[in-house]
Amino acid sequence: MRRSFPVPVVSLSLALVACLAAGLAVVADRSGNDHARRHGSEAVAAAAVSERQVHLQRLTPQTWKPTATERRYGRSYLGTRWKSPWVSPGFDYTELIASWSARTPGSSWIEVEVRGRTAGGARTSWDSLARWAAKDKVVKRRSGGAQTDDGTRLATDTWKTPGLAAYRIRVTLRREAGRKAPRVDLATVLTSRLPATPGAVSAPGVARGVELAVPRYSQMIHTGHYPQWGNGGEAWCSPTSTSMVLGYYGRLPGPGGYAWVPAGHPDPWVDAAARLTYDHAYEGTGNWPFNTAYAARRLGAGGEAFVTRLRDLTDAELLVRSGIPPVISIAFARGELSGAPISASNGHLLVIVGFTATGDVIVNDPAAANADGVRRVYPRAQLERVWLQASGGTAYVIHDAAHPLPAAPGGNW
Repeated sequence: MRRSFPVPVVSLSLALVACLAAGLAVVADRSGNDHARRHGSEAVAAAAVSERQVHLQRLTPQTWKPTATERRYGRSYLGTRWKSPWVSPGFDYTELIASWSARTPGSSWIEVEVRGRTAGGARTSWDSLARWAAKDKVVKRRSGGAQTDDGTRLATDTWKTPGLAAYRIRVTLRREAGRKAPRVDLATVLTSRLPATPGAVSAPGVARGVELAVPRYSQMIHTGHYPQWGNGGEAWCSPTSTSMVLGYYGRLPGPGGYAWVPAGHPDPWVDAAARLTYDHAYEGTGNWPFNTAYAARRLGAGGEAFVTRLRDLTDAELLVRSGIPPVISIAFARGELSGAPISASNGHLLVIVGFTATGDVIVNDPAAANADGVRRVYPRAQLERVWLQASGGTAYVIHDAAHPLPAAPGGNW
């Protein structure tokens, strides 16, 4: 149900991810999912580039400095601010996506901004990527809007550029006087530039025959629930997928986290996830970094959650072999994904939980009518194509301390 996007060269920096979007042909959404990006012939400004480039940068904020007091939500907020150094991924990136791990006690919140620089030194203005808080009683978390003043634009969670050489991010913490301050432990920035077509199908790799015991939840059993947070059902694939991964790690919220959900409601932690990932500007639960920020708060010491791009299913196999089930963003037209519970979608998320002995992909697809139908096996070539073509290989990587990341072959984690 959402934006389209090209396949650029990717530089992934675990503090922000830059994304280039072009006029993508969008398939009518049958799943209601919140994150659609299909690319067409004019998807990438530099379609001549044939190689995927991705760079992920981890940034640990330091040296916070006071900034001006700001009036928001009928309250007065003190502020402190941190700026990253200029980061050059080594290629001209066309898309950037930022992720973060933060705590926002009480009425506090954070704002994440980005600016870019050309190879010649010209700088863009600062663009707001998100105003974010873990809860929603005071602050209504929201993405920053298009901000098209200088040739860049924000498409909900993806900053699209004509091709910039460097970036820096800025994080501001806001709190009321006498109240606890927010904390940001990690910022990640993904930058990328992608080719116009996905390329050849990858060969089966190291995770053949591996299947992780990820619990199975259906988004569809929530149809019609909580219109103020997307109305459940077709719109909740992202928080449902995120919840499946948290359930695998034993990190779902306890009863106190969903006490407001009516008794007897199935999988109430999915309702909680939808509420706490909802983007009040986009009006949906499919904002990628909002989902990973929600997950990051629940993982405990040594855990991480961030948005990145994988090169193909061989990267997903490395994660699965290490006990880490990635959440991936796909889009497909009728007939493009055999065995799917819905006929087509212009934006859908699901969890890769394993691979068959021949390399086909075992998934937990939340679009199934109920939990019994969530486990599916999709042909490798079909799933890889509708994933790389739709989102350039976008994935949530969520892992706890017991499942450390394997060595990264492509600079993308």
